[in-house]
Amino acid sequence: MITVEKDKFYALPKLPYNYKDLEPYVSEEQLRIHHEKHHQGYVNGANAILEKLENARKDGVDLDIKSTLKALSFNIGGHILHSLFWPNLAPSGKGGGEPHGVLGNAIEKEFGNFERFRKEFSQAAVSVEGSGWAALSFCRQTNRPIIMQIEKHNTNIYPTFRILMVLDLWEHAYYLDYKNARAKFVDAFWNIVNWDAVNNRLEELRK
Repeated sequence: MITVEKDKFYALPKLPYNYKDLEPYVSEEQLRIHHEKHHQGYVNGANAILEKLENARKDGVDLDIKSTLKALSFNIGGHILHSLFWPNLAPSGKGGGEPHGVLGNAIEKEFGNFERFRKEFSQAAVSVEGSGWAALSFCRQTNRPIIMQIEKHNTNIYPTFRILMVLDLWEHAYYLDYKNARAKFVDAFWNIVNWDAVNNRLEELRK
């Protein structure tokens, strides 16, 4: 069992709402399992590998670095993306609609209008190959928002791009509620997206 030291190992973040608050779009059971089991699993996996690396360095033991770092990337990626995902959801009745502020302006400038952005993002989400994520990222070199498909937790990521919003398309995110109807889950997402949180991320990036 790992003893988690502050700032040394990862920890499961608390949700910014209660488990029932996303209903009817995400059920309490679905959200609880997703957060307490799956996200916790990535936290545990990353911490176990960090501890394994520490012990190997202390004892002078050689590891298969390639496979170890691949597994570490997968688990850290899972933890970081989930940690971004929870705050960009809002309780039912408090999310959805269209973004405003700097985010709304950036989306309108890049995509022409919100409906075009929503269509492209939804298509990216539905068509993620296997298990993965759809993300809205921001390129500081070109000063433009760019949609990104992430396979698993760590493949096809644009290096250094700040992620503003993510949607989890692993089946563990929606299967209890939507079975294999991924597109219905994507449609539901637009009712609970927290545009204030996403806008705040872009504002912080531009400071």
